[in-house]
Parts: sequence; structure tokens; C-alpha cells
Amino acid sequence: MYTNALANEKSPYLRQHAHNPVDWLPWGTAAFEKARRENKPIFLSIGYSTCHWCHVMAHESFEDENIAEILNRHFVPIKVDREERPDVDRIYMLFVQASTGSGGWPMSVFLTPDLKPFFGGTYFPPGTRYGRPGFRDLLLHLAHAWQQQRSEIEESSVSATEQLRSLTLSAKAAFEPDRELFNKAFWQFRRSFDTQWGGFGGAPKFPRPVVFNYLLRYFAAEKSADALDMVTKTLRMMAAGGMHDQLGGGFHRYSVDERWFVPHFEKMLYDQAQLAVSYVETYQITKEPVFADTARDVFTYLLRDMTAESGAFYSAEDADSPDPEDPSKHGEGAFYVWRQSEVEDLLGPKAALFCAHFGVEPDGNVEQDPHGEFTGRNILFQAKPIEKGAEQAVEDGKRTLFAKRRSRPRPHLDDKILTSWNALMISALAQASAVLREPLYLQAAEKAAAFLLQRMYDGQSGQLLRVYCEGEAGVSAFSDDYAFFAQALLDLFEGSGNGEHLRTAINLCERGLRQFEDEDGGFFATPEDAPDILMRVKDDYDGAEPSANSVATNVLLRLAHITGNDDFRRRGERALCSFASKLQAQPTMAPQMIVALGRWLAQPEQIVIRCAELDDEAREWLYGKRASFAPYSTILPLTDAAAETLKEAAPFLSSLERKGRLTIYECRNFTCELPQIVQ
Repeated sequence: MYTNALANEKSPYLRQHAHNPVDWLPWGTAAFEKARRENKPIFLSIGYSTCHWCHVMAHESFEDENIAEILNRHFVPIKVDREERPDVDRIYMLFVQASTGSGGWPMSVFLTPDLKPFFGGTYFPPGTRYGRPGFRDLLLHLAHAWQQQRSEIEESSVSATEQLRSLTLSAKAAFEPDRELFNKAFWQFRRSFDTQWGGFGGAPKFPRPVVFNYLLRYFAAEKSADALDMVTKTLRMMAAGGMHDQLGGGFHRYSVDERWFVPHFEKMLYDQAQLAVSYVETYQITKEPVFADTARDVFTYLLRDMTAESGAFYSAEDADSPDPEDPSKHGEGAFYVWRQSEVEDLLGPKAALFCAHFGVEPDGNVEQDPHGEFTGRNILFQAKPIEKGAEQAVEDGKRTLFAKRRSRPRPHLDDKILTSWNALMISALAQASAVLREPLYLQAAEKAAAFLLQRMYDGQSGQLLRVYCEGEAGVSAFSDDYAFFAQALLDLFEGSGNGEHLRTAINLCERGLRQFEDEDGGFFATPEDAPDILMRVKDDYDGAEPSANSVATNVLLRLAHITGNDDFRRRGERALCSFASKLQAQPTMAPQMIVALGRWLAQPEQIVIRCAELDDEAREWLYGKRASFAPYSTILPLTDAAAETLKEAAPFLSSLERKGRLTIYECRNFTCELPQIVQ
């Protein structure tokens, strides 16, 4: 069996390629020096362990000895896990998108030995098909060009690099934040909204929870029924569709069709976290049980299947898995789909009611199936309302099929722990705990945060790490790790009243400002002394995850509202200014940044429940105050211990005295009404 240098890595994705005949090296100095020493270009392959087309290209090309021989002879092959090194991924994805008009994974980029890109793409089949050049022929062509036209290639790579630098610069602008800019994005989202199926644009449809974050805050500010309808319509259709795991809970990555029916079956932690928040916030506004039930469904899946013994959360589950009928074969969604005959055998006379509700058909219910993966099988979705009197039969059927499904071979689990994604889930659990009146969610959030604080964070230096895998923490954190974790600790502070969470959030922000802030405003992904990247980039797009800039800006403004520290406000405002031109031109690119703008426009409001400790009585008051949607208010229980802890960090909060068992303060712009005292 072949073994290459990736066998020594911790990343599940890199280890998946450890036995390719390709002489892979991990990203780093040794690989760069080899390319310079041997005068070879670099072939950079970027992906992640639950990526379907990454698996396909690996099987077709990287396991092929002939293709591997060409790669090894003419190139220095490097593998990167995009989830470990989003900074590397971001730079070269920008190049691929700019040069080809699209992007995705696996990403395939050819670099000079000094890391400048000269050709790139995504998936390449081994031979020419799907309208794509064959990978083998492409390798031979580029190897020949490197030998015969190297000077032209190097000139092209220098030019491409300079163009990338220009794309990453934020235009300076005189900017006075105003309500008009906050409102502007709404009209663009309204134009692209799919009134029949929900979502924005056509197929494929990706959930983009940052859009829901903005639209719900627009609704709160403008009382726009249209804004709320866009969110509720989309969330209902997603919850009813095949993209939602109807048996096990949680959401798949995206829908290949416009109606949320046929999913790409991988499950990502960041999707679960953000969508759970969207359903919780929509429930706060509407009080409709479907939204609360769907959020609980996500958390049930997460706490059952995606939680380590330590309390931290795993990264993802694969789309592919062994076929239950023939484990020698793998297929996308094999773990999740059903034949009608299976359902009938398991449920007997009650099968008809179950099949009617979930759209199960004798010959399968997937009409558009270009690869034949679902022939004769069914994706469960809520095709029809449950017939009257059939509720118990359907629930019993779900339990029976779920129990049967657990005996099937499971999809691959990417068990690495990422600080930024864990932070998103900590935020979701902390926010949901009060709204859904579930203390267990807060306990889970606290346990995960404790893991990050113990294993990923150095309290003395303030340094944060990004990745924990196979018992070891590594990779210096990026700006999104700092921003997302600071946000999570603020959410925990508001959920528990623990003053140490606020102090640590402040420390993370201060360290993050020193490492990542641009003097012109905003935040680079990497620190100035990062040794192995082509350039520093300021990410400004809120996509599947919010950008570090959007979250950091909101966190700084939130800290200003909590602590009264005007330096945090100035830093947040400067970040808003640095992205002003892009926001004006294309506000839909950064809805989470516009959420931060909404906070800047809002008057600071604090609702504080002063208590000796967070007991049942204080918790009931918190539940009552958090029942309504107040996105820019600080609502928290503040214990006696926390008030003592925060004398320096948050003197205004610390000064609010407890009189009686509980004292409830409602304050605006740091001026409080007469408190309500509970003796």
C-alpha cells in the first residue's frame, strides 16, 4: 500500500489521501522549499472530508497510478483541508472565481514555487467529459508549458496576484451610517424571493441564514410584513422538504432543486447552528410551534450525533455512505433513503398513512436523478398534511424507521473540532435556552465553551487555536475564530450572567484588534506575521458562514452597549466605514454587516435581572423578558458574583444594586427607569 506524508497529519481530510500514490505534502515550508529546489510548479488541491466531489476526484484521479506518476514527476502536490486553513482557501478561491467565474471544491490550483497562482479550476474528470478538460491531459499540457513558456507563466502569475490584491482592498469612503443603507438590502432580497417555494433565486438553493438575520431585524425596525413572510415561507418550506432530515433531525447542506426536496446530503455544524437561531428568532416573533419544534429537532440531532464526550461539537457528516443493500457500494444519501417495500415491512398496516404523509411511492419519488443514485428509493419529505387521527401512527412510524436506520452503515464523521464552528453552536444553544425554556441547552453551551477555554485558549497570552483533532490542538486561530468565540461568550453571558464570560470576550476582542485590525478599518483574516500566505485578505462576504468582519463589527458595537467603552464603538464604526462603498453598491453581499449597522443605529438598551444567583425564580424572569424579539437589547441575569467581577470591565452594570431577592432594571442609553423590586 502506498503511504505519503499525509499519514502524519491529524486532519481527517488529509488522512483520507494518505494512501494515494500521489506524493502529497501538507501545506508548509517543506513543500515550498521542495518546489523551489526542484524548480517545479505546485499543484494545490483544497477540499474537506465530507465533500462529495472531492471523493469523486480522489477515486478517479488521485488513486490512479498513471495520473499520480505525472503529478509526482512534474509537480509538487500539496493537499489542504479548507476547514483547517480557510486563509489559504480564501486566497486561491478568489483567484479561481475571478479567472473562471465560479468556484467550489475540490479546488485545483497551479502555483509557481513562490505561491503565485497561474491556472485554476474545481473538479476535473480524469478524461474529457461534462464539458471539462481531462485532468491527465491538463497536467501534461501545463507541465509542457512550464518547461517551454515559464517566463510567460511567471509574468501571468505576478499579474494575477496584483489583481487579487486590488480585489481585496476596501475603498475608503466618507460614511455616515444611516437608516437608508440599512433598508436598502430589503428591496434587493424582495426582488429575488421565490414566492412559491421560498428562498432566493433558483436551483440549487443554499440556506443562507445571515439573510434571515437581516430580514427579521428589518421586520423589527420597519414592521414589514413582507420581510417576515420571506423568512417564514422559506423556513416552513425547508422544514417540510427533503433537505430537512425528517427522521433524525438537522439539515443537509443544500437542495439541488428549487423546492428543497432533493438535498446534497452532507450535514455541516455551521448550518445546524445558524439555522437553529433562525428558527428560534422566528418563533420569538410568530409564536408558531413549527419553528420551535424545528429548532429543537436540530438540537436533538446535534446533541445526539455531533457532540464529543468533552462537550465540544464535531464538524460534519458526509453525504456518502455504504449502500445498506450492498455495503461494497457507496452512494450519496444511501443512509437516508427508503424503498416503499422496506417501509411496508417495518410498519405493516400503518405504512399507508406514513407513506401518504412523507411522499413514499412504489417506484421511488425522485424524478430528476441523473446519476441513478435514487432509483426505486424515496427521500422523505412532508408531501401532505397528516391525516386526521393518523398523528400517532406517523410518529410511531418515524421512531420505527429511525431505529432501523441506526443499524445501517453511517456516513463518515469528520470529528475534528473547530473553534469558529463550535462558537456558532454555543451561541445557538445559549440563545435558544431562554426562548425555548430549556436549561439543558445552556448547560451544553457552557460545557462546549469550557472545552474551548481549556484546550484552545491561553488565558495568560490571550492566544487562541483553531483546530482540535486526535487529542491535539493546533493551527493559530484566524479572525473568524476570535470574533465568533467572543460572540459566543457574550451570548453565554446574557444567558447565564457569568461575568467571566464577558471578561474573556473583552480579552479576545482586544487580542483580535492587535492581531487583525487594519488601520483603515476592518479586519484581516490572518495576523501581519503569518509566514505562509501570499497576501492578507479582509473577507467581506456573508455566505454559508458570516464573515469575520461582520461578526467582529457587531461584537464591538455590542460590547460598547454592554460596557460603555467608547473605544469599542469607534473601532466598530470604523469597520463599518471601511466597507461603506461595497455595502452601498451591493448590500446583499453582507447582510450580517447590515445587522451590525442596525446595532449602530439602535440606542443602547439593557434589561438586567439582578439576582444572588441564577436560580429558578431569576430564570423565569429571564424567560419572560426573552420571550419577545428584541435583537439589539442586552437582556441578562446579573448575579452578585458577576457584579463584583465586572467592576472594571463593565462599571455601569456592576453599579446596578440588588434590592430584595430580585431587582429588574430597564435602561436606555445607560439611564435606568425606577427598578422593579421583588422582595
